Amino acid sequence: RFSLLLLNLEEYYFEQHTANHIINQDCKDERKFRGSLKICSKSIIFEPDDNIQPILKIPLRDCISIKAPEDNEANNPFTRNTSGGISVVCSQVFLIKERNVIAPYKTVRGRAEHLFQLDVAWKVGDVVQTLHQLYRASCLDKMGDQAAMITAILQSRLARTSFDKKRFQSISETLHMECKAEMVTPLVTNPGHVCVSDANLYFQPLNGYPKPVVQITLQNVRRIYKRRHGLMPLGLEVFCTENDICSDIYLKFYNCQDRDEVYRLIAKYIENHIAEHTAESYVLQWQRGHISNYQYLLHLNNLADRSCNDLSQYPVFPWIIADYSSPVLDLTKPETFRDLSKPIGALNKERLDRLVTRYQEMPEPKFMYGSHYSSPGYVLFYLVRVAPEYMLCLQNGKFDHADRMFNSIAETWKNCLDGATDFKELIPEFYENDSSFLVNSLKLDLGKRQGGKMVEDVELPPWASGPDDFLQKTQEALESPYVSEHLHEWIDIIFGYKQKGSEAVAAHNVFHPLTYEGGVDLNSIMDPNEKVALLTQILEFGQTPKQLFTTPHPQRKMQKLKSLSRTSSHSISIAESPVSPNEESFEDLTEESITLAWNNIAKLKLDKQYKIHKEAITGIAVTCNGSSVFTTSQDSTLKMFSRDSKTIQRSVSFSNMALSSCLILPGDTTVISSSWDNHIYFYSIAFGRQQDVLLGHDDAVSKICWRDGRLFSASWDSTVKVWHCVPGETLSNKKHHFELLAHLEHDVSVNTIDLNAANTILASGTKEGTISVWDVTTATVLHQTECLNMPFFVVSFVCTDSRHLLSTGEDCCFKVIDVQTGMVVSSVTAEEPQRCFKWDGNTILSGSQSGELLVWDLLGGKVTERIKGHTGAVTSMWMNEQCNSVITGGEDKQIMFWKLQY
Repeated sequence: RFSLLLLNLEEYYFEQHTANHIINQDCKDERKFRGSLKICSKSIIFEPDDNIQPILKIPLRDCISIKAPEDNEANNPFTRNTSGGISVVCSQVFLIKERNVIAPYKTVRGRAEHLFQLDVAWKVGDVVQTLHQLYRASCLDKMGDQAAMITAILQSRLARTSFDKKRFQSISETLHMECKAEMVTPLVTNPGHVCVSDANLYFQPLNGYPKPVVQITLQNVRRIYKRRHGLMPLGLEVFCTENDICSDIYLKFYNCQDRDEVYRLIAKYIENHIAEHTAESYVLQWQRGHISNYQYLLHLNNLADRSCNDLSQYPVFPWIIADYSSPVLDLTKPETFRDLSKPIGALNKERLDRLVTRYQEMPEPKFMYGSHYSSPGYVLFYLVRVAPEYMLCLQNGKFDHADRMFNSIAETWKNCLDGATDFKELIPEFYENDSSFLVNSLKLDLGKRQGGKMVEDVELPPWASGPDDFLQKTQEALESPYVSEHLHEWIDIIFGYKQKGSEAVAAHNVFHPLTYEGGVDLNSIMDPNEKVALLTQILEFGQTPKQLFTTPHPQRKMQKLKSLSRTSSHSISIAESPVSPNEESFEDLTEESITLAWNNIAKLKLDKQYKIHKEAITGIAVTCNGSSVFTTSQDSTLKMFSRDSKTIQRSVSFSNMALSSCLILPGDTTVISSSWDNHIYFYSIAFGRQQDVLLGHDDAVSKICWRDGRLFSASWDSTVKVWHCVPGETLSNKKHHFELLAHLEHDVSVNTIDLNAANTILASGTKEGTISVWDVTTATVLHQTECLNMPFFVVSFVCTDSRHLLSTGEDCCFKVIDVQTGMVVSSVTAEEPQRCFKWDGNTILSGSQSGELLVWDLLGGKVTERIKGHTGAVTSMWMNEQCNSVITGGEDKQIMFWKLQY
């Protein structure tokens, strides 16, 4: 029956002794109860073996005397009948769990003596000495002084003990490190020793509770997160599962060095040595529908230091539904949903106007809301029916007033809209499968409301037939098309760029400065009383999540019906709305064949290879019928290779400078080549001669694209130019007419460009690692993303929807960028630079520096196939529209023809 929740907040449980509790010694009604005496930092607790009897809790500050009887003491009851006795005289005692019923603590006031007879009599002196120390601490006037003295006692105890090596699972285990730490559970922490061996992580509680040692096999660890605990970067949370919301252990260390060293030792056992995911690693998975809205929010909470073990940083989920009165819940109507672009406090305009007026008149530091959207009190408000002991711990042995309890979903929502100080969001339990928190299955006496009605189960809206049906419908709402398209707005407020600064002010999203990460530096506060007061305030008030995004979060728009499995027992089927109303909702045969090809891209087989150049190949273009292959090279030649005759049919040199890329104009009549000599050359296939030349730049032309009669050229002169080209009449030898439509200025050399399918957005990658996304129609930069300090090789839009851009460069890293916001939504690091690639949004086929072709699972972040190819870097790659035929060119001067065999 004993648990750490019987302790006060910030209290420690030190030791326990088997003992008898003697009441009315030497009287007719003398009673003796056998049990366990617990010595805690602020109280004495006696747990009787008989469950009918209440647990006694005696606050040390209420003690009048604590002593062991002396031999020369007259009329000493212990010397006649007992030994090993301790007498505690106090002014009040709390009775807990009488008849083993969870209920508010009973307070018995008045002077009373409690006698405890220890089984091991010789320990009495040490126990009394410890109680005297702790009693002196509890009698100090200031909380800071109390905390400092208790901490000193705790550290002294930890210093006198060490991890018991006999607890190792194997005699062959090697110790890597040992340090002091505390195991964190909701509202309480338990001090002890952490030990990391070559096979296991151990925690041995100082008090042996709840078991002598907690052991975690390092090979079972799947995720670890560094945590901010009590405003300090001292926490470490370890998960042995991929998706569970609850961890296997949460540790709080006494210094950063110990935390970081344990983190390092555990991290190397995790597959791929990826110890901590980043937010960006989940964004693309969420956008593409590979994880649900629920799973994505859980991941974001995890990354933002939210933990089920820390009620001041409990995972926060949004209110989604705004209709709690209709008999039927209609998820097709926008008015069914809460406005996700606003914080709770801004949903009611009248209330917001009052709050803004107060904010404007307030001296610094200003804040709009006097309470937070997530705090320990709010979490337990929702969970009191399944976690009553936590509520009693938080509220000093009392439940809240019956009328302030979580009585009704509709009432709670209304109060969040209208209440002067109520701005709370929800918790994950509202979107999970366990409805027990809505039902008073423990038959708790939670009080009587003003109308005389007892607090029982939570009152549900008319559209829910019961608790399970309510959760089923909230899950459907969370995964609905409306929420999928608007959830990014709520993420901006809670985890994103509207969390702090001027954007937070504009969004009416400003909370007390102490709630933000970095809002106070505890190390700079020398007064222990001020420090304890701040920590207490934060614990009660709650904390704002760590900021994960500093730019607008990308929107999610899913085009197809997907089934997203959230747990092993529950699957949600969601139909997402199409990107635009006139798009087809089904795939035609061509799309199906492309999908089939990409699913089997690892089965690419080398068909033929030919050495046709004297230097590295820089560009490949193929005629529509596939019979002729044009290549450019650093040897300054453009060559035409016949696939039928397997011979070079033409070789053209425009100057003595390298050619950088080539393309074929529609109709297969003209090849365009870009050169390092600053020119762009037009070559007539039919007449076999140079047809025209464009001196378009002041330095080497690095890449060209052609769309709808427009030529796009990138150059080392720091520009991208857009030209309108009117073809000349070949027979009359009239030249092309070139009109410069746009001049896109960059700070440094431009290495590569690509256009989206609609020809409205252009992406450029520079030699210093900046990607710029341009609106072609207005010739303006939409946004820039600083990815690396090294040159880019390639940037490419995904063909299917053009919402994502993939880049790679000398830093060996693939980065997926959301075109709408400029956010890096996924990143994968290779062992060596990848010089060229093709991708479909989920899979990448890349050509590496060493000559291999690599197949990447982008969402999984790993290579799934390595295909041997060139003897030098793969420098150029072409793929047909059906994606089943590939041609590569390399530094080994060869072109290789690849076929998909499946």
